[in-house]
Amino acid sequence: MSLLNSKEYKLYANFLNTLAKDLNKLYHSKLNKTFKISNKLRGKGYDPVTTSDKAFEKFIRLKIKKKFPSHQVIGEEFGHKKSLSDYTWVIDPIDGTRSYVIGNPTWSNLISLNFKDNPVLGLANFPMLNKYYINLDNKSSYVFENKKKKKISVSKKVSFNQMKVAGAFHGSLSFKQQIKISKVLKLMQFPCTDALSYSHLCEGKIDVVFQATNKIWDIHPLIPIIKAAGGIVTTWDNKNAVNAGNILVSANQSIHNKMLKLLKPVSR
Repeated sequence: MSLLNSKEYKLYANFLNTLAKDLNKLYHSKLNKTFKISNKLRGKGYDPVTTSDKAFEKFIRLKIKKKFPSHQVIGEEFGHKKSLSDYTWVIDPIDGTRSYVIGNPTWSNLISLNFKDNPVLGLANFPMLNKYYINLDNKSSYVFENKKKKKISVSKKVSFNQMKVAGAFHGSLSFKQQIKISKVLKLMQFPCTDALSYSHLCEGKIDVVFQATNKIWDIHPLIPIIKAAGGIVTTWDNKNAVNAGNILVSANQSIHNKMLKLLKPVSR
């Protein structure tokens, strides 16, 4: 069931299409230079944030404020702007800040539009790769690359024995916990590159992606793109991915169920 009508989808999708292009221009004209890095955890670990993260989020918030001033906004760097609106924008200004810091081009700008807490539209924009992923409604997702638009879909008929798997624990699983899922470790034969892995699954290039400790801004923008491309997305304990946390995305329900079973020893 669609939460928005066709006119609403068109309005917000057009806004995100334009925003993706504006973000690319912002990066290549103003942010593609030396930046400052600080550590949010201050010696208790490493969670970098850069001056570019903050510049991207300020830019996105300004665009939303101009077009939809009554909407709520939740961003990783500047918190929650509350209102009475049923619409909320969720922003990760740079998903993959570690990649950004070392010059890996897989980082992205992630933005979702939520209606009554449900992600309905998503954008995953990759400025260094000059492409972005977006869903235009609840049944169609696209990649825009080299000024060309291509509809994308998951590999719905792929079998468990044929699937390509990428995963990342982000330091959240101990060695003892990893031993409990040795079969999962053997399946991890492809690199996991932040939101780009989820996006590649939507294109049918990879068939299973799982990541630990995703925050809402890490996964909300990908949920509508994944679902509109035909993918399955839940937490490792088969709950609604809107809750964020440990996320599993699969190309079809059959392999999703098998992966849930394999992850069960560490999903409690």
